Amino acid sequence: MTITNEEKLAALLETKEDEHLEFKEAKERFDFEILVKYCVALANEGGGSMVLGVTDKRPRKVVGTKSFENLERTKAGLLERLHLRISVDEVHHPHGRIIVFEVPPRPIGMAIQYKGAYWMRSGEDLVPMTPDMLKRIFEESGPDFSAEICRQARLNDLSEEGIERFRAIWFRRSGNTALQELSPTQLLEDAELIIEGGITYAALILTGTRKALGKFLAQAEVIYEYRASEASIPYQQRKEMREGFFLIYESLWETINLRNDIFHYQDGLFRQDIPTFNESVVREAILNAVSHRLCKALHKRCYAK
Repeated sequence: MTITNEEKLAALLETKEDEHLEFKEAKERFDFEILVKYCVALANEGGGSMVLGVTDKRPRKVVGTKSFENLERTKAGLLERLHLRISVDEVHHPHGRIIVFEVPPRPIGMAIQYKGAYWMRSGEDLVPMTPDMLKRIFEESGPDFSAEICRQARLNDLSEEGIERFRAIWFRRSGNTALQELSPTQLLEDAELIIEGGITYAALILTGTRKALGKFLAQAEVIYEYRASEASIPYQQRKEMREGFFLIYESLWETINLRNDIFHYQDGLFRQDIPTFNESVVREAILNAVSHRLCKALHKRCYAK
């Protein structure tokens, strides 16, 4: 976020503070140890910016800072402690001096610690990262199991209908008419779902038949249950789906949409119909849930070998 003009500075001042952006007044001084911890937290959460000399409450004002007058020494100190090359911009504003620390993201699969803790942001505070967050970070550098070859799988373990649905989605997304002319095998090879003649686990997950998933990926199953209330233990409807994701995706939404009650909202002279479940939100939630669950299933399968 290099600030080169007043427009960029104005945009920065209006930006909402989040895990990637932190403002501090620091008029007279700012503790170097706290700066190090904030840089650790920003790096652990994907990188971001730390701005000194600006109020942290909106509408923000430039108040200027006298902190870290020797910026080269500060940069060297950060590099020595964190082994991250953090860039620093010094901006001379009519209302005072501003310092912007640009923190790069942590390396993949590696969390950064300082003085015995892997720091992260929690509101206005700095706290140690939770065990589950650390676990997710450490697992990032593991192999991509979905790209591995399922040695026993053959092309007839993939559903023709699933492959054609994949073709239609890819065509709709890209507009590439050449996709319509490709053979199923070539289509999957171009998408790297078939590699050197081998069927990947990703191909099974997306287009596998029910029989193939039962044989090679028994955990790859979606179960839909409907309950009339959160307190209800028995379900009123249950549907089990064990086929490639492209084969069940639309069916799953259609099943949910059957119970998608419409609420009526009066807006002056007009009445608006509002569904209980927003389609795009539900579809995104399904994609996220299935993606995370299949990653766990593939990890378990790999470690069980």
